[in-house]
Amino acid sequence: MTARSILCALAAAVTLAGAGTARADCADQPQAEVVWRRCTFDGRDLSGAVLDKANVRDSAFVRARLNGASLTDADGYRAKFVSADMTGVKLDRARLIEADFTRATMTGASLRDADLRNAKLTGADLSGADLTGARLSGSDFRHANVSGATWTDGKTVCGENSVGQCN
Repeated sequence: MTARSILCALAAAVTLAGAGTARADCADQPQAEVVWRRCTFDGRDLSGAVLDKANVRDSAFVRARLNGASLTDADGYRAKFVSADMTGVKLDRARLIEADFTRATMTGASLRDADLRNAKLTGADLSGADLTGARLSGSDFRHANVSGATWTDGKTVCGENSVGQCN
């Protein structure tokens, strides 16, 4: 086999390996079902964006503004929302396993039936949030403000000065 035929065979194999593989385009406009996997949106203003059923796995939204945004049914596995403004965000039924919400402002957020297993919520402000039906096993709520939040049972409302746990 000649060097040229080896190169042609290698090029064909690489082309076939990539065939049918959807790639995230981090420049895509915010919209429902967008695929923003492993993208960085640090400091970006996505206020009011509708990102329902979006794939934002392993993406970073550090210091981003997502207030009033909707990520219903989104997949945010290991996404980073560190110090993000998520006031009034809708994360119902979102898959947020191992997501990082350290110091995020999530006042009035809706997290109904969200999967937050092993999520990091250290120092987050979840005052007035709705956590009805949320899965929280292994989540870190150290220094998180949950005052006035509706807890997972849908009945318990956390008392004032509830920090780190619902009192």
